[in-house]
Amino acid sequence: MTGKRIKAAPTKNTLLNLKRQLNFLEEGHSLLERKRELLTRLVYQRIGEYRKIRDQAHEATKLAYHWLSMLQLRMGSRAVNQAALGVEPVLDLKILPRRNLGVEYPSVSGELLPLNPVGLLGTDPSFDETRLHFAEASLQLVKMGEVSMSLNRLIAEQRKAQKRVNALRYNIIPQYRNTIRFIENALEEEERNALFQVKVLRDQERI
Repeated sequence: MTGKRIKAAPTKNTLLNLKRQLNFLEEGHSLLERKRELLTRLVYQRIGEYRKIRDQAHEATKLAYHWLSMLQLRMGSRAVNQAALGVEPVLDLKILPRRNLGVEYPSVSGELLPLNPVGLLGTDPSFDETRLHFAEASLQLVKMGEVSMSLNRLIAEQRKAQKRVNALRYNIIPQYRNTIRFIENALEEEERNALFQVKVLRDQERI
């Protein structure tokens, strides 16, 4: 069964051009295949990172709310809310663009700032400890968000690369090969016919 071909005139120039284009496509296929493999490896790496940081964020959040529950029992919710007004931040976040294998996503870096004790009258000592635990939990949650976003974008790029690899491997490159084979056969047939005609003419001249 003859495969699909590209519409092209069966000439030597066409054959040379198609061979050059095929060589370019095969090189592109190899590069895309390499990129797809690297993206796949990076996706699995990010999945491992996400699972690890998800567990860390879960534990940090659970601990922070545990401290908040104890603080509310000691001070009362209203007093906690009043004490929280105007407190200085204890977490510094920086968001910068990051690029990996052509995929761009935000990179978040954060650090805990020195904790300035509130020291208000009627404030339980655990108030500052609770602030610190929530800052640590927030940092873990932000990191989890970064890994999650990068993972989603890497997966999307990996799928695009896979589609392009498949299109080249199963559709475009086979069409070029079929067309080249067809033109080569056509040119060989044309050459045989020309040689046959020359032979006939020579035979006629001898008669």
